[in-house]
Amino acid sequence: MTKDQIDSILTGFGTIAPGYKPLLEETHISWVLLCGDYVYKIKKPLHLHFLDFSTPEKRKFYCERELALNRRLTDDIYLDVLPVVKHADGIFIGRRQGEIIDHAVCMRRMESGRRMDILLKAGKVTTAQIDALAEKIAAFHRSARVIPDKDPGDIPEKFADLISEERFLQENLDLEDPACISRAIRLSDAFCQKHTGRLKERTRSGYVRDCHGDLHAKNIFLLSTPQLFDCIEFNDELREIDVLNEIAFLCMDLDAAGRSDLSSRFLWSYHAVFPVMECEEDGQLLLYFKAYRANIRAKINSLAARSAANTEDKTAALAESEKYLALMNTYLQKLK
Repeated sequence: MTKDQIDSILTGFGTIAPGYKPLLEETHISWVLLCGDYVYKIKKPLHLHFLDFSTPEKRKFYCERELALNRRLTDDIYLDVLPVVKHADGIFIGRRQGEIIDHAVCMRRMESGRRMDILLKAGKVTTAQIDALAEKIAAFHRSARVIPDKDPGDIPEKFADLISEERFLQENLDLEDPACISRAIRLSDAFCQKHTGRLKERTRSGYVRDCHGDLHAKNIFLLSTPQLFDCIEFNDELREIDVLNEIAFLCMDLDAAGRSDLSSRFLWSYHAVFPVMECEEDGQLLLYFKAYRANIRAKINSLAARSAANTEDKTAALAESEKYLALMNTYLQKLK
């Protein structure tokens, strides 16, 4: 698929429903078409170090994976995988005559105002919603497939990826400590070396499971039953993680939103259903994983700043990156 073909699909939707304007949102790896009550997600033809969408066959496979994996945590949202069809009149999504050139995941469109990150900004997330969310995630983790042979040795290497953004952030932010990234990586290496034994022991104990992989507030709708969507389908390694690593992402997100009270409440409610911290060292691991997740957010926003279309977007992304750097270092300073 190309951007011109995506534009043709949007034109086709306008033809089907005159006066109606479908919307297009882009991520680094997908085109997302919002059309009335439905959303269609088409994977970009990319081959990166962490994913391979390079052929129509592979994109169809990962569409089917996305459908199956996300149905574990949603109700009636992920509906089908539909062909993208080239016809004499244009390019359309759905089961009609023509040449099948790609595939799309079809989803039911949710009310954006019920997305958790939006509700957090409005101060409208309740403890009852946090309890329900924690209980759902804990029950999911408790029954998720155990990954018995995961090597935790790659965690400090992933943490150290942030070094690639150090120069750019030093040049574009007025950092109180310009060497904070290098120092954070040294702290990460030392911590992981000290606690490697416990990480391996947790793997043997069955705490590494087939999780969601991208569990943050933007991927959650707080409906009558919480709906957790957009899990990682394109790389099993990024989804098959210690459950502490998974819940650390959401807890960090709540901390970053200024709601550490909800973060603590989530942990308490989750642990009541699925106790996963057996000792004080596990508490330290959770803190480290929160630093790791803040690290990833700092890098993502740095990359967004690099590719920003205008000064306003660049400034906003840099501010987010600075926020997550500060949060990362706050967590690291509490490690033992």
